[in-house]
Amino acid sequence: MPELPEVETVRRGLQPVMEGAKILVAEARRPDLRFPFQPDFVARLKGQVVTGLGRRAKYLMADLASGDVLLMHLGMSGSFRVIKPDNDAQPGEFHYPRGKDSTHDHVLFRMSSGADIVFNDPRRFGYMKVIARSALDEEPLLRGLGPEPLGNEFDDAMLARSCEGKTTSLKAALLDQRVVAGLGNIYVCEALHRSHLSPRRIAATLATRKGEPTDHAKRLVGAIHTVLNDAIKAGGSSLRDHRQTSGELGYFQHSFKVYDREGEICKTPRCGGTIKRFTQNGRSTFWCPKCQK
Repeated sequence: MPELPEVETVRRGLQPVMEGAKILVAEARRPDLRFPFQPDFVARLKGQVVTGLGRRAKYLMADLASGDVLLMHLGMSGSFRVIKPDNDAQPGEFHYPRGKDSTHDHVLFRMSSGADIVFNDPRRFGYMKVIARSALDEEPLLRGLGPEPLGNEFDDAMLARSCEGKTTSLKAALLDQRVVAGLGNIYVCEALHRSHLSPRRIAATLATRKGEPTDHAKRLVGAIHTVLNDAIKAGGSSLRDHRQTSGELGYFQHSFKVYDREGEICKTPRCGGTIKRFTQNGRSTFWCPKCQK
């Protein structure tokens, strides 16, 4: 499933053709994706100007001039592609040619910018919903989400407060969207390795007895920032379904230190350990037992 860097990459790809443009045509080509479309889904979108395109955790959020917000989630296999009649750009180095089969093209937005935006989702785990901005705080899909890991409010003190007294593993705490929003399995594994912290470490060790952040918390927050920013610059990670809106692959997978590297030598200088994998909370965890404590 796409994580924060992949969703942010998609947002940046859609922004130039959506933001400031009017939705001339909106089509829902089936009655549902993961959830049924609202009966007035198309009517609330047609003719609306997109005043801004943002992201919250793993959700894309298009602000509309009406005061509504179009909430979009990629699910497991969802992707957007932008079609422009005058687009003669050459494919990038990591271009992945998209198939011409439109069977899984489930949603279309025709924009006044001259672009068609198509949402393709073979597995149909993605979803879209139109919500009044005034009702966002009560929206079940968003309620309870923790701070954005790249936002100004997320720092070592906040992470320490969130983990204080938690007896769960550090990895489980970081995957809890109430602790920090948008992190997933790949980038948690990578951030823990870069901060030299074991995924089995108890989450409460990020806080002192007085609730202040430990050095572990400071290292971890720095690693989270670095990993996410580097991944966004690389266009995310393309392991199965993620493609940028241009069709290009993300290439952060070439920079993985531990994820999907079981049996390989740790890349930490002077470590020499071997990357191991084990199942933790139903997910594969990759780590180096030698340098992650």
